Amino acid sequence: MRQAWGWSAAAVLLAALPLFAGEYYVNLTSQIFIFAIFAASINLLLGYGGLPTLGHASYLGVAAYLSALLTLKLGLGPLASTPLALLGTTLMAALFGLIALRASGLGFLMLTLALSQVLWGTAYRWVSMTDGDNGLRGLSRPAPFGISLDDANAFYWFSLAVAIVSIGAMARFVHSPFGAALKGTRDQARRMNALGHNVWLIRWITFVYAGFWGAVAGQLFVWYHKYIHPVSLSLANSAEGLLAVIAGGSGTLAGPLVGAAIVMLLKNYVSAYIERWNMLLGFVFVFIVVFMPEGVVPGVRRIFGKWQK
Repeated sequence: MRQAWGWSAAAVLLAALPLFAGEYYVNLTSQIFIFAIFAASINLLLGYGGLPTLGHASYLGVAAYLSALLTLKLGLGPLASTPLALLGTTLMAALFGLIALRASGLGFLMLTLALSQVLWGTAYRWVSMTDGDNGLRGLSRPAPFGISLDDANAFYWFSLAVAIVSIGAMARFVHSPFGAALKGTRDQARRMNALGHNVWLIRWITFVYAGFWGAVAGQLFVWYHKYIHPVSLSLANSAEGLLAVIAGGSGTLAGPLVGAAIVMLLKNYVSAYIERWNMLLGFVFVFIVVFMPEGVVPGVRRIFGKWQK
């Protein structure tokens, strides 16, 4: 009950933020929401499935590219392009899962990395389709129910609503009986197999589900920036998402959200004052690993638990 009240209070405070914050902070928080969905989808694999991935940017980038191409090349509106982009990316995740889940551990990590690098290289080299290093431009934000998302506040509330639905759906997933089975495959894969559970199928379904939510983050990403570049598919983008999960606390619902906020604040806010912000990110990560090896959220809970005794 206390946790539910905490989430509700946080949602109310976030909903009220545009009423007292400037446009810069509203836009920055919108980006945090998008990255939080992306990090939470990685957490399904890493935190709950024990499957470390370095290729999750594939789903963000492909969804963004598909949406942009359907709009620019075929002239489709968001009502048609969005579900097609999400469906296409989810089907790609299903295919990639068939390949990547032939291995586990380091092998799985390397396969996800290899698949994402193929897409990254394709986006750079297929100039006639993706415009290469120039990226795809000339995009616009949709206007659902006649409400233009070009306004910073409107897009903020829209992305907040999508983030709440997305993270709520992922929370429901991990707290379901299927989620319990997924955590069982993480902790005792052989025992789960002996009990009659199809470990590979559980992991594949989770892989596809995580890919779908990565695609949702990609759709919001391209709407926010109104532009898409091959860097969205890069190893660095996947690594930042993975870093957010580890820093915040993998295997927790709040961890990826806190980690996403840390990474995006350092990337977008601190970088305005410190040229080598990624070096500072490295120091922050080292600090977290040394003093809170389980992540910020579990670490803070542990510290407060000691104070309460």
